Amino acid sequence: MSWSLSLLKPREPELLDALFLSVGRALHLANAYEDKCQYVLRVGNLIAAHQTDPAMTLQEAVASVPTDKLLGGTLHSLASHTMGRAMDMDTLHKARQARNWIAHEGASIGAIWSVDRDHILQHAVTLRTAVTDLALGDNIISQWCHGLAEPHDPPPTDWINGYPDAVDTWVFGHLRGLLPKQAPSPAGS
Repeated sequence: MSWSLSLLKPREPELLDALFLSVGRALHLANAYEDKCQYVLRVGNLIAAHQTDPAMTLQEAVASVPTDKLLGGTLHSLASHTMGRAMDMDTLHKARQARNWIAHEGASIGAIWSVDRDHILQHAVTLRTAVTDLALGDNIISQWCHGLAEPHDPPPTDWINGYPDAVDTWVFGHLRGLLPKQAPSPAGS
């Protein structure tokens, strides 16, 4: 059939709804990750501009900051920045790859009227792997955002340590009983 929707009913409508809920939540996290990476780089560039010329006005400093790039370019610039040298760039790049997979393939399961239970669950397992990689990178960049927003508050260690599992529960909680057990995620820091 030529259309993405069909007059034929899906074989697994409830399971498809559950998968698409997970994909939507994963996409929200993917977009937030990209925004936070851009924010950290923007602040880093503002700090660098001020350090280069302390007499620069705020308007001049803001005008001197390069425009936002796509996530790959943002991470490349961040890696060469002073702040980026203290980050686990491998984890951030793995999160970028996961973000791209989620954005471009996260909901690509084929014709919804013919997809079967096994294919849906296998796709959910692949999505879960991408979400885990994304959560680890998001945990790192979120710590930097916290440090920039709350420089005098210690980082919330319990939240940092539990973040990957909290993400998994939020994205896949409604599917967990159908998916294989996942090994505990290492906490990113």
